[in-house]
Amino acid sequence: MVSAGRPWTYAASGVDVDVRSKALSALLAGVRYRAPPDHGRVVSAPGHFAGLLRIGRETVAVTTDTVGTKVLLAERLGRWEEVGEDIVGVNVNDLAAMGARPAALVDTILCDRPDPAVFAGIGRGVNRGIRAARCALLGGETAVVPDLVRGIDLGGTAVGFFPRGRAPVTGARIRPGDRILGIPSHGVHANGFTLIRKLLEESSVDLAGARPGGTGPVGEELLRPTRIYTDVADALAARSEVHGLAHLSGGGVRNLVRLHPKVAFVLDTWPEPPGLFAWLQGLGRLSTEEMFQTFNMGIGFALVVSRVHLAETRRRIARAGAPDVVEIGHVERGSGVSLPALGIRYDGYA
Repeated sequence: MVSAGRPWTYAASGVDVDVRSKALSALLAGVRYRAPPDHGRVVSAPGHFAGLLRIGRETVAVTTDTVGTKVLLAERLGRWEEVGEDIVGVNVNDLAAMGARPAALVDTILCDRPDPAVFAGIGRGVNRGIRAARCALLGGETAVVPDLVRGIDLGGTAVGFFPRGRAPVTGARIRPGDRILGIPSHGVHANGFTLIRKLLEESSVDLAGARPGGTGPVGEELLRPTRIYTDVADALAARSEVHGLAHLSGGGVRNLVRLHPKVAFVLDTWPEPPGLFAWLQGLGRLSTEEMFQTFNMGIGFALVVSRVHLAETRRRIARAGAPDVVEIGHVERGSGVSLPALGIRYDGYA
């Protein structure tokens, strides 16, 4: 527990991203086997949002993710459709960040006991998600493991493809002078909930009540499902003026570094974050630096585009379903991500 008067951090809540990175490096160091070429060829995209595999003449993208501890908030509120939709959103948005069109999803549910009413709610949410992403549910795995988990854990794996000869969007074509556009999120999505729940607990927040400036129960506001950005990415990914795509999920704005480590992403026109984020920051006395590397701060998806075609690209994004797109920055020579007005700089992706 953080001492009275001390600011919270994600690490203090139990999620230390530096330790996680070291553990992941240790895991990958032990994986040395490489499959033979006739089983598919891995397309190198280190640190990116999805893995790429070349099979014959086709390239597929594969990604996997979980809803995380947001399910504990769903359990507390007795609402399951939102996190069912999150199973889809957290995965297909990573495919979108590669320019891949989502084709299918398989879900994974670990639980201590299967509750038909809970599963029905999750199913309705998954249905909403795959409808929005226009992909198929192929099935999945439900494991009843009371000795391993208490409650329920939700995740999935998604597969995407590149239609009509479209190449993956890796960020390799990003160059100084490019502009960065952002599509607003629907709240906090499904990231940072280990920290959020600590803040709610410490401040004894009434989830049925509204926060200052809010218009409804804060529990419902936090539970709002991940916005799905696949239609926008699908409409723009094949265009030469689109140089990079990023899902601003865990890691916040630092996700931009995954696109190109040898340019600087300068976020000098970031819009005022919705009041929910300021409220969370106040609850835990979080630094602004911590906020921008833990939460999406109101922007859930970013596009790096040529400045020459900026106006037309914005119109295309609006027609594809995101008329709320805003300009959030530009690309310069250098490295890392910065928010100059706030005096914040991140040197890499955590």
